[in-house]
Amino acid sequence: MFWHTAIKVTAICAVMAASSGSASAQDQHWAEKMFDKSRIEFGTVARGADTRGKLIVTNKYLEDVHIQSVTTSCGCAKANKPAKDLVKSLDSTEIEVVMDTVQHMNQKESNVIVTFDLPFYAQVRIPVRAFIRTDVVLQPGGVEFGSVAKGTPVERTVRISYAGRDTWTIRDVEGRNPNILHRLTEVSRGGGRVLYDLTVALKPETPIGDLREQIVLNTDDSGNPKIPVLVQGRVEPEYVVNPDIVSFGLVQAGSKKPMNVVVRGRKPFQIQGIQSEHTSHFEVRLPQDAKTIHVLPLTFTAPAEGGTIEDTFTITITGTGETVQFKAYAKVNGPAGAAAAIPGKAAF
Repeated sequence: MFWHTAIKVTAICAVMAASSGSASAQDQHWAEKMFDKSRIEFGTVARGADTRGKLIVTNKYLEDVHIQSVTTSCGCAKANKPAKDLVKSLDSTEIEVVMDTVQHMNQKESNVIVTFDLPFYAQVRIPVRAFIRTDVVLQPGGVEFGSVAKGTPVERTVRISYAGRDTWTIRDVEGRNPNILHRLTEVSRGGGRVLYDLTVALKPETPIGDLREQIVLNTDDSGNPKIPVLVQGRVEPEYVVNPDIVSFGLVQAGSKKPMNVVVRGRKPFQIQGIQSEHTSHFEVRLPQDAKTIHVLPLTFTAPAEGGTIEDTFTITITGTGETVQFKAYAKVNGPAGAAAAIPGKAAF
């Protein structure tokens, strides 16, 4: 079906761990050097289109960098608060920039203004430009899958409305992500209006993680033939275990310590079994009922010998063949130099 603040100058002299120079209050461009791009060009977009981009700020210096504020010079664009405003050395943060393509039309220009107050005061202006078409409208403005369980069938449809000439045509649809499927259907044509439906789906094998791509509609317009459509979502596993690393910390030899492990599903499920790879020092009670959330009591019994014990557990979901894993660690406070015994595999 589918195709296709002030600080002594001497305190910063050792800055720039990862680059060739040193930052100083006299360097007018020290802050600009942290940005991954000097401008954002959205190009030509349809009215109502979900039009957004990202600025990545990477701290190349030894000193912490603090973003005091992020603003824009025009209401046609909005810059969201950064993921984190205090950026440690060699760490990064993101600033999302969104263009308002509903209330604004034609050529629009703005600046994202990022103000820093540590280690020195600085202000960086990033130009943002877009041409918002008035003859092509997207409803909704893009493809938003939201949170999707891996392997779950999902599709979304965007209505593309054109006002102008009866002969206007979308010739083809192109995308770079092979996991995104698309189908274009002409709905109607006449009276200077043309309607298409763009249906977008995800392949079952789409990998787990965030999804942010563009599909491009290639039209027969001689001036601005391409119309981008933003596709976003997040593919998540059907079953999630938390924590996936269970740390019992320091345990006295011969004593017991309990911890809880939580397994979540998108719908009620049963746990068929839990198997460990190495040791019998861990005990877990197997639940019998079908639930969306299972709390598994996991108890560690410390052996007489001191040392570190670790194990990997595999949980099998009834009737699916699917498994999830978690690890458990414990350090036994016993006789110095003695190693913990690790017997054979255990099943629950």
